[in-house]
Amino acid sequence: MVPAYAPSPFRPLFTGGHRQTLYAWARPRTFPRLPAPLPRYFDVSADARVLAHCHWQPASSQCPTLLLLHGLEGSSLAHYMAGIADKAWAAGWNIVRLNQRNCGNTEHLSRGLYHSGLTADPLCVIRELIDRDGTGSLAVAGYSLGGNLALKLAGELGDLAPRVLTAVCAVSPTLDLARCVDALERRGNFIYQWNFVRNLKARMRRKAAAFPDAFPLAPLRRIWTVRRFDDVYTAPHHGFRDAADYYYRASALRTADRIRVPTLIITAEDDPFVPPAPFRHAAVTSNPHITVVTPPHGGHCAFVERASDGYDGYWAEREVVRFAALNAQAPA
Repeated sequence: MVPAYAPSPFRPLFTGGHRQTLYAWARPRTFPRLPAPLPRYFDVSADARVLAHCHWQPASSQCPTLLLLHGLEGSSLAHYMAGIADKAWAAGWNIVRLNQRNCGNTEHLSRGLYHSGLTADPLCVIRELIDRDGTGSLAVAGYSLGGNLALKLAGELGDLAPRVLTAVCAVSPTLDLARCVDALERRGNFIYQWNFVRNLKARMRRKAAAFPDAFPLAPLRRIWTVRRFDDVYTAPHHGFRDAADYYYRASALRTADRIRVPTLIITAEDDPFVPPAPFRHAAVTSNPHITVVTPPHGGHCAFVERASDGYDGYWAEREVVRFAALNAQAPA
């Protein structure tokens, strides 16, 4: 019988969603005990290859594996990806830090773009880890957009989730994309919107350089919001009617009621652009497989408390590893 999970108390280093978010984003972090990652490529479709940075334990087939998914315009090198990897490695896990299509300077590896609900790619990676690597126990954890991706995948799998998939974790997931984009457009969130759009535009320029004539760049001059970028590029490229249609169909909230894998969601009440209301939706709260932890403070993908005794203070990272470990099954 799997022990019940109870979150450890979170004592924020300071309050305020913006302060937590910006502190975690800007603070340099190092991980001396984490070995250098090994690159690995996964062919997720006929015209798309994704890069992962992996850490394999000496007896990797006898250890559980944690698949990590980053957020919008992030990469396998994001601080939280390395932070979870560091904690999971110390707990005896293999780690696969996956870049989504075009992320981590991989624009040349895929003709297409990624989006918030493109679950086929991580599913392909999971199947290869099971079939080729013989992974006997697997957990998936995602931050922000990657959290939405992890939850949507679990919901789509439903009762057909592979037996070895023992846990899904999501930190600050963009569960309802439309509400998140609405929140992102508030005046107080200008700096986040500006940063996302700046990176999205830069990526499209690199994409166009890798695949000339595939992506027109003229519309970039008139794009100042994530919503407009999705209207012009993301939605039409993936066959959505427009950004609103994309946000509706790609949101994990639509599949949350079908999740059958033990699932942990951590989100802060003061997250600047992931509103708490969707996590109170009946699709989430009535599903006994989902545990939702909503501290009043923590910001977006932050949750920093005071460091002590070798613990770096990144509380959500520690809780993800704790939850995954509680649900991991022993190798066959």
